[in-house]
Amino acid sequence: MPHFSAQDGTQLYFEETGRGLPILCLAGLTRNSRDFDFVAPHLTDVHLIRMDYRGRGKSEWAPAQTYSILQEAADAIALLDHLGIEKAAILGTSRGGLIAMTIAVLSKNRLLGAALNDVGPVLEQEFLSTLAEYVGKAPLAPDMETLAAATATWYATEFPGVPMERWRQHISNTHQSDQGRPALNYDGPGLREAVNAAGENPLPDLWPLFSELATLPTAMIHGMNSTLISSETVDEMQRRAPDLIVARVPDRGHVPFLDEPEALDALKRWIEALQ
Repeated sequence: MPHFSAQDGTQLYFEETGRGLPILCLAGLTRNSRDFDFVAPHLTDVHLIRMDYRGRGKSEWAPAQTYSILQEAADAIALLDHLGIEKAAILGTSRGGLIAMTIAVLSKNRLLGAALNDVGPVLEQEFLSTLAEYVGKAPLAPDMETLAAATATWYATEFPGVPMERWRQHISNTHQSDQGRPALNYDGPGLREAVNAAGENPLPDLWPLFSELATLPTAMIHGMNSTLISSETVDEMQRRAPDLIVARVPDRGHVPFLDEPEALDALKRWIEALQ
């Protein structure tokens, strides 16, 4: 399996397919490179790069204090260095989008642009509080099928009409099997510690980060049922950045799978703007 060494020696997993425009895929907080399995078949004419953050997926676990957006941004740049890529675009889901905004401020010379999957400069506090409650907790379901069914029920309002096969694949992507029982596919205790520590401080103003990013080709894909990003936030993003490519995806919460027609259309227009 391909790994590279971060600046502190942590071994991080990555994979790459295709040639052409380099697009680095960065997943959500507890997710991994499999997060992009649904959209990858539609992105065939680019150099698609995926990585597992430290402590997630196939990457090595690390001290909890390094599970931070700043460190993960540095790890993303280290991967570009490892691959000899001067500049790349970022397709960032949730936390991945926050990392993209951070890189736009700290290392903008390495960035071609970014597509934000249901993340923006204003994050709803109720979602963040709920997130802090479940991060790091092992699933109680006795098997993967039961967990998939429970997930479908939990998200029935935000994601109406999603077939069970999609939820089965989603659970397979986000969890691992421990003797038949579903288990977390990340460093649960460490990431929980990191999230709790981050929650002790108020969120910084993210609008300056978004404004810096939006000088480059930028797309915003919004699940219209999202509990993290409001429609008002998306409207304000579009007001501040008139060139922002916006997709409003119906029947999706946090986060869209990215293979919805609205999402694919936005990604197509974004890639055209990057070239």
